[in-house]
Amino acid sequence: MAKVDSLIRWFMPKEERFHELFDRDTANLLRAARNFAEFAHLADLETRRVKMAQLRACEHEGDLITRQIFDALNSSFITPFDREDIRSLATDLDDILDYVEGVAQHLVNFELGESPDGLQQFADIIVEMAVEIERITELIWNLAKERQIQEAIVRISDLENKADILYNSVITELFRANGRDPLEILKWKEIYEGLENACDQCKDYTHIVGNVLVKNA
Repeated sequence: MAKVDSLIRWFMPKEERFHELFDRDTANLLRAARNFAEFAHLADLETRRVKMAQLRACEHEGDLITRQIFDALNSSFITPFDREDIRSLATDLDDILDYVEGVAQHLVNFELGESPDGLQQFADIIVEMAVEIERITELIWNLAKERQIQEAIVRISDLENKADILYNSVITELFRANGRDPLEILKWKEIYEGLENACDQCKDYTHIVGNVLVKNA
């Protein structure tokens, strides 16, 4: 009888299990985004070196949760959503966090202690996006809330458009003839590209959420 019960549990959807893992994952992403915003608003390289440990801890936690989601997929016969969509959602969350942590590490490695307005604005946009991602991920477990989900998707799209405008602005300013060291230009170009990639990945996350809505309508 115990074997039968075990078999039945294996066939049942593990919605609560995935729900809890994604709750942890999005909370960790938001924590990392807020840590990065504090990091970006600092204009002191040594303090950035100290705070880098907080971002590394978030990145390691994100990797752990991603592995746990993949393990849950491998051990579940039935999943609450399409298996590949769950995998893509987890991968996108991991990639967003990797971009954010990578930019912070570049700032330290490149010994960039400044806190230009463009860096601060990008950091603030990423926090707003992480807030919306946490909200949208909580909502997808109740597809009756499709309207709220779509509203969050639109907000993330608006933020991504804002990030695109900001990226074009800071890159234009970066390459404007002003006697700046060419090496410094390349360093900051790498920073802003990483931040733009993080924002693009946030929008990609909403595309997967959209797939979930369509498939479960």
